[in-house]
Amino acid sequence: MKHLLYLFFTLFLFTACNDSSPTNTENTDNQTAQNDTMPAHPTAIEVRDYVPQNMVFAHRGSTYWTPEETEASLRWARNIGADYLEFDLQKTSDGHLIALHDSNLSRTSNVAEIFPERADSAAIYFTLKELRQLDIGSWFNKANPDRAREGFKGLKILTFKDVIKIAEGYRLKKGEDGLPIKEMKESGWTGLYVYEKDPADNGNRPGLYAETKKPDCEELLAEELTEAGWNINKNTAIFETTEGKVATANTKGRFILQTFSPESAIKLEALLPNIPKCLLLWQPEMVDDLKGNYQKAIDFCHQYNIHFIGSSITGEPNNYEELNAPWMVEMVHDAGLKIHAYTFDTQKQYETYASRVDGIFTNRADTALKFYGRESNQSAVEVLETLGY
Repeated sequence: MKHLLYLFFTLFLFTACNDSSPTNTENTDNQTAQNDTMPAHPTAIEVRDYVPQNMVFAHRGSTYWTPEETEASLRWARNIGADYLEFDLQKTSDGHLIALHDSNLSRTSNVAEIFPERADSAAIYFTLKELRQLDIGSWFNKANPDRAREGFKGLKILTFKDVIKIAEGYRLKKGEDGLPIKEMKESGWTGLYVYEKDPADNGNRPGLYAETKKPDCEELLAEELTEAGWNINKNTAIFETTEGKVATANTKGRFILQTFSPESAIKLEALLPNIPKCLLLWQPEMVDDLKGNYQKAIDFCHQYNIHFIGSSITGEPNNYEELNAPWMVEMVHDAGLKIHAYTFDTQKQYETYASRVDGIFTNRADTALKFYGRESNQSAVEVLETLGY
């Protein structure tokens, strides 16, 4: 989730935050009753509470057990019981939304082999058809030989539509050669695949938590979200659920938007009003005036109907800077906002931070669910095996 694309606390943000009316919060032990009467954006409290406490957000599906933001990672996160599948959105040169964290393709693909002359080019300069030629799974096996799996080889970059279908219990349909079946158009294949019901789907219906990387895909995101029946402002799809299974996709909190970019946040609220939103913070951009910049972030959230602060915790393996010290948490909660903190990987981090915050991003949804007493009836490895990896 970490990146430095946006210098968040700029003069733009400061001047935008001219309405700092505080909102209220509830359902946290350290809140007081007086917050319930504090003025707010007209719908901020209602929308904030679409998302329950102690939600587990599967960061990129999983970066620990699987290659990130792949069919393997998102199917795994769905079946293990994560409340939300978290992923990043970027737009291809021919106008498709894809799930990819890095702007560059070199870390997680074989782009240097397939497109050697374009190995350093950003993903946004490729068409979807070109990106689908890449293998974004094999790198994981090389980097993590103790967790390598044959089934990770040849995994494909996913589109936003692919991610939605996985959350709904589908998978990419495979042919006899084991490759996804292409959806052919009159002009030839454009990079789209056909779906089928996932035979290993266990009935969980998680929500989706999407990060916009640059302020250039909001219109397409709103269009595709509505088309898929996931826009709570429109007629929304309802999915069959089983008692005891995750059913976030059938709630008003089914989709959460997050971004480091103030510009993107403003666009998202204009296009998708009253859908839960999270403003992500990155400590190195705040260090010159930590308290003052935190207040500017809160003021911005109040003005643009943003409901959550996404802030970092310390500790291995990421060693991020502290943005969830007790005084920071109190400041956010007193303003009526809630905290979705990143990124949890160890038992120590759960024990230190989980009681302070309201939801957690984790690379290991299996251990987070266990911490909250919602452990899957299958281990992380058993889920992978059930899914055919």
